Amino acid sequence: MSANSFDLSIDVLRNRQNSKWQRYGADVLPAFVAEMDFAVARPIQRAMERLGADQDYGYPDRGGNHGDGTLVDAFGKRMKSRFDWEIDPALVLPVANLVQSTFSTILAFSQPGDGVVLQLPAYPPFHDAIHSTGRRMVVHRLNSGAEGWSHAPQSLDALIDDTTRIILLCNPQNPTGRVFTEEELREFGRVACERDLIILSDEIHCDLVYPGTKHIPIASLSPEIAARTITITSATKGFNIPGLRCGVMYFGSADLQKRFHAYLPARAVGGPGIHGVDATVAAWNHGQNWLDDVLAHLDRNRRHMMQFINRELPAIKLHMPEATYLNWLDCSALGLPGSAFDFFHDKAKIAFSGGEAFDPEGKNFVRFNFATSAAILDKILDRMAEAVRSNANRA
Repeated sequence: MSANSFDLSIDVLRNRQNSKWQRYGADVLPAFVAEMDFAVARPIQRAMERLGADQDYGYPDRGGNHGDGTLVDAFGKRMKSRFDWEIDPALVLPVANLVQSTFSTILAFSQPGDGVVLQLPAYPPFHDAIHSTGRRMVVHRLNSGAEGWSHAPQSLDALIDDTTRIILLCNPQNPTGRVFTEEELREFGRVACERDLIILSDEIHCDLVYPGTKHIPIASLSPEIAARTITITSATKGFNIPGLRCGVMYFGSADLQKRFHAYLPARAVGGPGIHGVDATVAAWNHGQNWLDDVLAHLDRNRRHMMQFINRELPAIKLHMPEATYLNWLDCSALGLPGSAFDFFHDKAKIAFSGGEAFDPEGKNFVRFNFATSAAILDKILDRMAEAVRSNANRA
């Protein structure tokens, strides 16, 4: 361990059999997939150890219709305590995979050729969910300005036609780290209500919001907005347990839930396993102290990253993320011969997420995951600076 009790050394991380530390060569520092280089919260680890010690791998009996009642209860308590949002337990559907939930919602509430609004840049599986189901992407672009990543919510009206069915919202936003304001969210809600659209709101990063910013579940704003909103979320990002595959879909009204299940019965969606349920319950009910410490560390990392890049790499444009442990770097001014991903991978031995996956026009961008130890972050930043200096000298 290093300075923080949750930090892990490079040697420990490289011994893990996960995508982040195994996909690229041993000489490459990974800063791509949305996963943190930290030990999990002790309550989560105790829950996993208990299952192993008791060999408790049978059908779960934790209340609810399918043994997942404690998950529904923990979700309700979490939403109330963190966001002052009262949910109806009957409208919660535990799921294993939020990407699958995205696909399912698009299939249930639209037809091939129908429009799905998506803000670009956007998490790559959102692109896939639209294109592979034969739907049409309606691009609502985020723009870089003096105050950060922004958009004109009122411009949404002009983008929507009679075959647009869904607004796919990611809040907090991946990859920019924006947290949408109440005014912005109400505008999304107004458009959805007036144009009879479904809102699919992915709020998986809601626990990773920095001081001075507030996450607001869009379904909490009014009964009218809730009635057409499906919220999907989980503890997997905030508490660093993505491999345990557990989350929830929350239907803002019984009618919305009925319409979804008319297309796809609950049993066809697939539920989480016992490890995911117990880990999520432990995280939401008992993991906040760990998360507070992690957020303080991530806050220091994001500030250090911003200061370093602004000082040493001023040609790279970036904005301070309001949430997540991700940042969206514009490397256009570096004059790179190919993509920004290839440059940093080949010349700096860093694996970021390539911008093309988030935006067809994004080859000069990379997504930077800074959820690591201060020591590893410094190695990544130093490698970036050396590669850019060497490229400038050759030019």
